[in-house]
Amino acid sequence: MLGIAFSTAALVIVLSVFNGLEGLLRSLYASFDPEIKIELKRGKSFEVTPALLSAIQSVKGVGIVTEVIEDYAYVRYRDADMVVTMKGVSNNFLEQHRLDDRLSDGRLILQEGETDYAIIGQGVQYALSVSVNEGFFPLQVFYIKSMKTGSLDPSQLYARQVLQPGGVFTIEKNYDENYIFVPLSFAQELLNYGNKRTALEIQTANGANLKDVQQKIKETVGDSFSVLTNEEQHKDLYRLLKVEKLFTFVALALLILIASINIFFSLMMLALDKKKDISILFALGADSALVHKVFLSEGALIAFVGATSGLLLGGAICWLQDSFGLVGMGMENAIVSSYPVIMRFTDFLTISLTIVAITALVSFYPARLAARSYSVERL
Repeated sequence: MLGIAFSTAALVIVLSVFNGLEGLLRSLYASFDPEIKIELKRGKSFEVTPALLSAIQSVKGVGIVTEVIEDYAYVRYRDADMVVTMKGVSNNFLEQHRLDDRLSDGRLILQEGETDYAIIGQGVQYALSVSVNEGFFPLQVFYIKSMKTGSLDPSQLYARQVLQPGGVFTIEKNYDENYIFVPLSFAQELLNYGNKRTALEIQTANGANLKDVQQKIKETVGDSFSVLTNEEQHKDLYRLLKVEKLFTFVALALLILIASINIFFSLMMLALDKKKDISILFALGADSALVHKVFLSEGALIAFVGATSGLLLGGAICWLQDSFGLVGMGMENAIVSSYPVIMRFTDFLTISLTIVAITALVSFYPARLAARSYSVERL
């Protein structure tokens, strides 16, 4: 019982941690990446016309359509510089409220009057020592252009524009250290993109079915475009998590199977120890089916008590971890201070069914052997 209990508790805890990590990643990516993203299957940028925007906006369930220009740029602030990924977004990007809970300093602002502002990652802020509370030093942004053959004019090598740092966001290290958000018009002029865009980001209306909206957008834009949901934008990572979770479940299920082998040998020893008692049952008129049920019930009782104790123990530990953070991540700059856990009913159900199947498997042969041997002996 103890072997099954501890194996079951371990299975509950590990699966809940995987659920917590998956939930954490989904929340992080939902902050940075859109619900639906439209981009070319081949190529970097595409023409965005008022007719295309109007057609997408008219799709039932589409809420906000944000135009995006994304490319690498070189930024300088005072005497520090670095290469970043610049993401130019239209003003309605802030209406999606994806960064509202991720602001660590300054304001979420892209334009105010004639002044352009940048929303930068916290890692970029640290690397450049950017202050968003003073407007004395602008953020200089350079874009390296393709040099024409035979040109020796250095000014032809790059385009340069300036804007003010407005706010600082913090999501995840990879984003914080590489990304800055700028107004679409700023990126459009710096990169000389005209009507070209690298992507369109869509937020669905409240209550809209994401898959239905995705399918309708696919029909609207045609086969040249990829229309990806947030999960599909990171499908490799989510698939890896599911595979790891599956192999972990199988490995721990094998531990439960090993613990259940004790049930097998216990029932075999019980058959020998209770030989006289079973003979008395036969003498009183019992048949092989009754003896078979007795042994199956014994195995089921051991497994039931062990599994129930393990499920309760695992659930209690997960609740304590979620409420009080018993086990920390062990890193100073971790996104969360302790391991996230999410308990799901489906995991508890799957674990219970697995234990039932294993118990039936290891209990069947001893029960059948005992009933058959004593039936033959009686004859």
